Amino acid sequence: MSDAGSATPEGGKPRSLLRSSSIVGVLTMLSRVLGLARDMVVAQYFGSHLDPFLVAFKIPNFFRRLFAEGAFSVAFVPVLTEYRTRRSLQEVQLLVSRVSGALGLALLLVTVLAILFADYLPWVFAPGFQSDPEKFALTGDLLRITFPYLFFIALTAFSGGVLNSYGRFAVPAFTPVLLNVTMIATTLWGSEWFEEPLYTLAWGVFFAGLVQWLFQMPFLARMQMLVRPTFVRKDEGVQRIIGLMIPALFGVSVSQINLLLDTVLASFLQSGSVSWLYYADRLNNLPLGIFAIAIGVVILPALSSRHANEEKDGFDRTLDWAVRMVILLAVPAALALTVLAGPMMSTLFYHGEMTPNDITQMTSATQAYAVGLLAFMLIKVLAPGFYARQDTRTPVRIGIVAMVANMVLNLILVWPLAHSGLALATSLSSYLNALMLYLALRKAGVMSPQPGWGAFMLKMLIANGLMMLFLLGLMGSFEQWLEWSTAERSWRLAGLVCGGGAVYLVVLLVAGLRPRHLRGASF
Repeated sequence: MSDAGSATPEGGKPRSLLRSSSIVGVLTMLSRVLGLARDMVVAQYFGSHLDPFLVAFKIPNFFRRLFAEGAFSVAFVPVLTEYRTRRSLQEVQLLVSRVSGALGLALLLVTVLAILFADYLPWVFAPGFQSDPEKFALTGDLLRITFPYLFFIALTAFSGGVLNSYGRFAVPAFTPVLLNVTMIATTLWGSEWFEEPLYTLAWGVFFAGLVQWLFQMPFLARMQMLVRPTFVRKDEGVQRIIGLMIPALFGVSVSQINLLLDTVLASFLQSGSVSWLYYADRLNNLPLGIFAIAIGVVILPALSSRHANEEKDGFDRTLDWAVRMVILLAVPAALALTVLAGPMMSTLFYHGEMTPNDITQMTSATQAYAVGLLAFMLIKVLAPGFYARQDTRTPVRIGIVAMVANMVLNLILVWPLAHSGLALATSLSSYLNALMLYLALRKAGVMSPQPGWGAFMLKMLIANGLMMLFLLGLMGSFEQWLEWSTAERSWRLAGLVCGGGAVYLVVLLVAGLRPRHLRGASF
């Protein structure tokens, strides 16, 4: 797999941010669609009885997003980009060698400790499970199998950071496809190997992490970046990355901590609450992963390069472009998710072990998460504005405020709205997070509105309004969707999604928005 026309270590041909984001977005969409297929297969076999596995999978995933794709990536990519811009290939290779050695050793120690104390971690992450000793014990047993996933996937994220720094976005974007393929395969053909079928999913996670790590190695070798890990206690580059990581550990992962708090509180609620939140979050993550994460992945090295080259105007324009793209994509996606949550959930998951009550509960949680989709996506593109300048402290201060707000809202909303209240609290606190990030960037003088925002927002208002009228007029009642067959639900949902998307795009084109307006800068 290659990135035709992508930047090379020597510079190469500049690429537009839109084109690079599109490559990442398309491959991420493939991964997310397969992720939905994985969830449909798992739901067919296990229904909403997944709580022990979801907690056992969520714990290494939490640490993955916290350390690997979170704090580590935002600290590592700007430093690596600076080395690539200003230093020799040999110095870059030495940095990669020493960082991989330090990261690998730390991951190995954390993994060994987690396996040794696996029986106690569920007490921290899902204390409500203690009321069911069998479920609690099973969660610990599954965790011993799933936790090594952290070791493999963190090294995968490290490799992906190297590839992204050189403009090779396609390989890291494709890699998660292997997780979904592996888990689908183990679910379909391994469920009868164990007396407790959930062990099948746990081993699927283990092997998926290993496969993803091995997949990226040939591409690193082709770039002369597959170097032997070494451990040096006082390497200058490693020390800088660690210094940036420590505050970023919290700042970049506020949304993950909020989701973790949701899981902790959901473990005390009605059985199935953890699963309902999981499926709702997975559907919400489809547009988040396809659009916002793709844009964020692309702009971080671009912003880092512009900061290193002291291109203030280019830095400002890049951030403005990213925010416009997020609003263009997030607003219709959030509205469509809110309106079509019931049809989507019933079409994707109402079969096998799923019940109408499961679909109803998942629908309400999806709508609550959809409220915050715009904020979730804005955070993904605003935060790189700090990390590219190697400022990881400001997002920490903002993150602390947002997390406290989320905790307060959790306690207020969980009583009247149960698990959906937890999702809504996460959404509302994320808007506070996004607003504070934006104001901080404005105050720092690195982001200011570019011309054309008024006309852009007017076009958005008209296009989204007409799209909503189309969806509400043709959707029908939730009860009808539960009565229809899977085939009928599928073609009706496809018609609504395609029709709503067509209305939105046609109105924007009639209003004068053209593809050339979205290309953004080159890097």
